[in-house]
Amino acid sequence: MRMFTPASRVLLLAALCITSVAHAAQTDPVAKIEEYMQATMKADRFTGAILVARDDKILVSKGYGMADIEDDVPNAPHTKFRLGSITKQFTAAAILLLQERGKLGVQDSVCKYVDDCPAAWQPITIHHLLTHTSGIPNFTAMPDYLKTMALPSPAKETVGRVRALPLEFKPGEKFNYSNSGYVLLGHVIEKVSGQSYEQFVRENIFKPIGMNDTGYDSGRSILKHRASGYTPDGEAFVNAAYLDMTIPHAAGALYSTVGDLYSWDQALNTEKLLTKKSLDALFSADKNEYAYGWGVRQQFNRRNTAHGGGINGFATMISRFPEDKATVIVLSNNDRAPASRIARDLAAITFGEKYELPVERAVAKVDPKVYDLYVGEYELSPVFKITVTKEDNRLYAQATNQPKLELFPTSETDFFLRVVKADIKFVKNEQGQVIGLALFQNGQQAPGKKIK
Repeated sequence: MRMFTPASRVLLLAALCITSVAHAAQTDPVAKIEEYMQATMKADRFTGAILVARDDKILVSKGYGMADIEDDVPNAPHTKFRLGSITKQFTAAAILLLQERGKLGVQDSVCKYVDDCPAAWQPITIHHLLTHTSGIPNFTAMPDYLKTMALPSPAKETVGRVRALPLEFKPGEKFNYSNSGYVLLGHVIEKVSGQSYEQFVRENIFKPIGMNDTGYDSGRSILKHRASGYTPDGEAFVNAAYLDMTIPHAAGALYSTVGDLYSWDQALNTEKLLTKKSLDALFSADKNEYAYGWGVRQQFNRRNTAHGGGINGFATMISRFPEDKATVIVLSNNDRAPASRIARDLAAITFGEKYELPVERAVAKVDPKVYDLYVGEYELSPVFKITVTKEDNRLYAQATNQPKLELFPTSETDFFLRVVKADIKFVKNEQGQVIGLALFQNGQQAPGKKIK
């Protein structure tokens, strides 16, 4: 299950740092973008919409593949996609708006706004929730999550589920991505504003900047131009597993279009919505290069603010280069689409940097019984492990604090990932026992010892 993936944590070592060397953008970025998108449709089965802009000019805004496979409805720039964790930046903006109005402060203890607040939460501030440094466990990583994701769980109920759990670390001490923290922020917004989260962001963010095709996807309302969410199943697609949309709430329940997200991007270049002081706070990184709902880093020697999302049936990314007035938005209704890699490569094309056209890789036929040998936990460092599981005769890898992703075989021991450019080779001893693996990414090899 992949849900609410931040740009700064996309699989294994750091997908956003991949720098390929095969191609460099030439004089016509629009033609190069189209060439790239056709390649990624074939290699990665991309379906969705993209928008690429520079210097206040939209270079490309286009849909690819089907929004609804059953009824042959194509994706288009006006297609509405679930955003997953891109939602978090709107939640962060809502908190800063409330701070500007004197309703709360980011250094307030969260217990000021939570009934029956546990003693362990007293040191936790709103700032800690915004930066994933609270220590509150991530409810989407709990063992029973897949069994419960179809059942309603409003924000108050979700907060109640994590209230009794011990903190994973002292608040402010570490970074650990936590959807629980952002659902809790949604609860705070509702309590302070007296409105539902949906109402508050619609009236105070979406309407003022003309985001008329953005909202909270409850799943119940009739929504024109809504994309259906899909998951690859062998060579075909299937409908993504059902998720009750009360669950993601302020951590990942919004939908939008590439055009509306570009309006959001443009608003962030002004003080139309937030003051300069609030904008500075929104993009000031704390631990792990994470600010308030945004990852902040250098890419192509340029300042980059970005965030991705992964939720049942959808993979998304918004990547901004404020000083260059450049923006890349990727929204896909294939939840295994490499949205962050696509955004990185489209930015490379825009800036004339090196990139690589996606190439379709052949998947070997391997007896699923072989996968049983690989199931276990592999330690690459004291703080970085990869857990390998077998589900429905498929093999999956999940790195520490990162989403579970499918491994595709090229032989009985060699596998690759589609979401990022990475390969895994399982290592056996002379007796045929699996003793470890090797991770290949970014031109580097990282060995991992099997510990379980």
